[in-house]
Amino acid sequence: MQDWQYPYDVHYAVLSDSIEVAYVDEGKGDRTLLFIHGLGSYLRAWDQNIAKLKKRYRCIALDLPGYGKSSKGAYAYDMSFFAHTVRQFIDALGLENVVLVGHSMGGQIALHTVLQDPEGIDRLVLLAPAGFETFTAEESAWMKNVYNAALIKATPAEQIVKNFEINFFEMPDNARFMIDDRMYMRETVEYDRYCEMVPRCVKGMLNEPVFDRLSGIDLPTLIIYGQEDRLIPNPFLHAGLNTETVARSGHDAMPNSTLLLLPEAGHFVQWEQAKAVNKALRKFLK
Repeated sequence: MQDWQYPYDVHYAVLSDSIEVAYVDEGKGDRTLLFIHGLGSYLRAWDQNIAKLKKRYRCIALDLPGYGKSSKGAYAYDMSFFAHTVRQFIDALGLENVVLVGHSMGGQIALHTVLQDPEGIDRLVLLAPAGFETFTAEESAWMKNVYNAALIKATPAEQIVKNFEINFFEMPDNARFMIDDRMYMRETVEYDRYCEMVPRCVKGMLNEPVFDRLSGIDLPTLIIYGQEDRLIPNPFLHAGLNTETVARSGHDAMPNSTLLLLPEAGHFVQWEQAKAVNKALRKFLK
């Protein structure tokens, strides 16, 4: 959305198939933090982190294709596509000493990127990552059926507000611009394409599970979840599970990982507990 206001200057990287990836690039340092947002989000998901971390590191946050100010098109929108995009982006900018920082779907994309081609990537930071929770074939089929374009397009304004609020333990006022931006998008010609894209992203996560491949990742990895995450585990399919169980299953599968569970934080842990997340990240990178 070209009319959306970003707090930093926006740059563009042109990748294969003429895909333009919008990004912000702030700060300097020996390490480059490359932030990857989640489903239905955009690079502003990292505002609270870049503002502080740019004092010590080079911080780059991108809009994935289909999101924010990046190119919109009839792309695959699966994990392989996004991982390939991230790899191309790293190569196009000539980035080295990269720390991939992924939130939710962005965490699963970061994992796929490392599994696809880890060159130049030193560490991983996964914030409430998708990919640790596993689904049966029947559960996957149900989710693919439920998350469809018609349902998303028909979501009323009051439910959109609730859908954002459920991402937080207690949604702060400084995050409510996300709701405003979504409401604005609903009135534009881009909304139909957005409603078609989101289900394809969900299918992409389900069709390319990563859990059974976690043991093959030996990069130092920091995993952070909010203890009050109401999206992981899936509240409809896995009501008997809790966030800590899912988090520990992924942590146990990754031989070189560290797990941190933060209280009073929901799925948007990097926003709601930004100070604690930034502190943990700095400690992890020492």
